[in-house]
Formats: sequence, structure tokens, C-alpha cells
Amino acid sequence: MFHSFFPQPKPFFISLIVWTLVSILGWYFFAAGLGASFGVVPVPEEQQPIDLSFFLLPENLWFYGYFFLLTFIFCGFWHLKALHHPWKLWSIWGSALIIFVTYFGVQITVVINNWRRPFGDLLQNALAKKPGITVENFYDLFLIFAQIAFLAMLVSVLTDFFTSHYIFRWRTAMNNFYMANWEKLRHIEGASQRVQEDTMRFSSTLEGLGINLINSVMTLVVFLPIMLALSHYVTTLPVLGEVPNSLFWLAIFWSAFGTVLLAVAGIKLPGLNFKNQRVEAAYRKELVYGEDHADRAQPPTVRELFSRVRANYFTLYFHYMYFNIARSFYLQADNLFVYFFMAPTLVAGAITYGIFQQIATAFGQVSNSFQYLVNSWSTIIELLSIHKRLKTFEAAIDDEPLPDIDQRYLESEAGVIHADG
Repeated sequence: MFHSFFPQPKPFFISLIVWTLVSILGWYFFAAGLGASFGVVPVPEEQQPIDLSFFLLPENLWFYGYFFLLTFIFCGFWHLKALHHPWKLWSIWGSALIIFVTYFGVQITVVINNWRRPFGDLLQNALAKKPGITVENFYDLFLIFAQIAFLAMLVSVLTDFFTSHYIFRWRTAMNNFYMANWEKLRHIEGASQRVQEDTMRFSSTLEGLGINLINSVMTLVVFLPIMLALSHYVTTLPVLGEVPNSLFWLAIFWSAFGTVLLAVAGIKLPGLNFKNQRVEAAYRKELVYGEDHADRAQPPTVRELFSRVRANYFTLYFHYMYFNIARSFYLQADNLFVYFFMAPTLVAGAITYGIFQQIATAFGQVSNSFQYLVNSWSTIIELLSIHKRLKTFEAAIDDEPLPDIDQRYLESEAGVIHADG
């Protein structure tokens, strides 16, 4: 799944994680300060532009240079190390491009969030019938938003286009690798399905999860400083009283709570989804054999195989029921969480509507990033079940024993056919 596309996957991803952490720490503890010594002074959050000139701020240009330098060092090292790897351009440099474009997309979200403050304040003043508010004031802000929105659409469309090609190259690498080892794989249950369908589902599922993960990390890197800066507007919380950096800690607590809640509630689902794929494949395989052989797909065998399909689905329905209860409870409570803790600040009139909009959006961005597992848990479950099936291929290619669940399946299938005979 991975070594067909990435050079030396374990060292590659470990070094990527380490290099990312080093890069982030290097930025906050060294590079940002070095830029300040050269006159690249960060603009205070409340003074940042609300239009496209935001991307040309000296601090952003400095960061782009820092990003490209460290990316070139990392990718250049692995490019030389994997000199003969057929997919190095896509897996190494393509990954770097996706990461940068995702970061740029997060910065667009920051500009939109900056735009919310003047728009919210203008709306509040207009509704309060304060003098000096004209229709042109709204049109000017609408024009600025249109520019940002068109840039966001362009970046999103091009990113999706490139990512789709990137993922299909990954699927191609897996397909080529498995077909080169077809003689070892052809006897495994559902081999054709795994090469054709599971590689497709693995790549497409990983596309969504991977992009969301990168987006979550980049959102945290960009929005956490913003959240810390906005926390000085909300100093007093219900029950807790005064809490330094209150919004920051609330986002972490609430996201961690949701992640733990759904991880516990959904702990059985990956295995059940994997088993569901197995019993469905066994039933389908027997029916296919029955098309060409009169002695296959006999009623006793079919009834036994379908009873396994039914039993697994009923078990899956039950576990998904309480998982969905926990997930729905958390998501509904999430709609009111930040409003509940901001109630004293709102009642005191300590902030304007524009600042409130900015805080609510920034809190949602940080909270959703920390809630990556919450929002993606169902998809992660599906990916894990596909991963389990494809791991069987890798075991056969490396002449290793099949996983326990595959051995149990083969034994049970043999028992069904023997009983039928």
C-alpha cells in the first residue's frame, strides 16, 4: 500500500513528522524572530488587511521563503536517496505541493475571518441606525469578499484536480505492484476484488482523510496564535471564573472530550466492518462459482453464508446505533458550547458583533481541527477495514502467515463447503 508509492515508507514518514515538528518549532523560536531583526515585524491581528494584500504582508512572504527552503532540503534529500524510485516525483514533491496549497487555503480562511469583523460591526451599526452608514459601505465589503471568494474557488478547484491525479498515481503504483506479484495473490479470497475495488477505495478514502488531516494541522498552526490573541476579549467564564487564554483551553478540552467519547463508542466498528467485507466476499464468491459449476452455490451453503452476512449486519447496526447516539449528542452540544461560555461577555457588552463573529469563526476552526478524529471517525473505520484486507496481500507477497482473521475465515469457509459436500 505504501512502499509501492513512497520510498522507504517508515523512515520517510517518521522523518516527515520529525522534520515538520522541527520546522514549526524553528519558525516560532528562531525564524520569526530572525525576520523581526530584519524589519519583518508581524502586523497586529486587529490591523491585518481584509483583502488580498494580506498575502503580500512581509511576515507572510518571509514565511513562504522559510517554507520553501525547508521543503527543498527535505524533498531534495529524499529525491537523491530514492534516485531510482519510479514514483518519487509524485510521492515526494507532489506531497509537498499539496501541503503548501493546503496551508495557502487556510490563509484564505484567515483573510475571510479578518473580513468578518468590519462587516459585522457595519451590520450592527446599520441595524442600530447609526448615522454615516451608506449602501456603498456594504458594496465595498461585498467586492472585497468576492475577490477573496474567487481566489478560494480557484485554489480549491486546482487543488482538487491535482490531488485527484496524485491519488490515482498512488492507486496505479499499488495496482502495478500487486499485479507483478499476482501468482502469489491469485489464490487469496477475493483477490480480484482487492486489486480492483479495495485499491480504489483505499486511495479515494485516503484522499479525503489525508487532505483533512493536513488541513487540520495547518489550521492549528495558523489559527492558534489568532485564538490566543482573541482570548483577551473573553476573560471570565461561567462557573470557572477568570481563565487566562480561555478560548484556547476551551477548544482543546472540548475537542479532546469528543475525540475520547467517539473513540470509546466506536472501538468495535473497524473489526466489524472488516468482517462485513469478508462475509460479503465469501457469499459473492460462492454465487460466482455457482454460475459455472452446478455443484456450487447449493442451498445449504448459500443459506449458511447468507446467515453470516445477516448476523454481521445486525451486529453492525447495533454498534452503530449507540455510536451515532454519542456522535449526535456531541455535535448538537457543540453548536452551543462556545455561546454558553461567552454568555457573560455578551451580556456585559464587552465586544462588538464583528469581534463576536471573528471569535466564533476562529474557535470553530481550532475546535474542528482538534476534532479531526470526531469528524472523520466513520471514514477512518472504513479505511482501517480496507487496510486489514490489503495487509493480507502483503503477507502473501512476503511469504508470511496470513493474519489470524483470514486464517479463521478460511477454516470456517472450508467447514461450510465440507458440510455441504
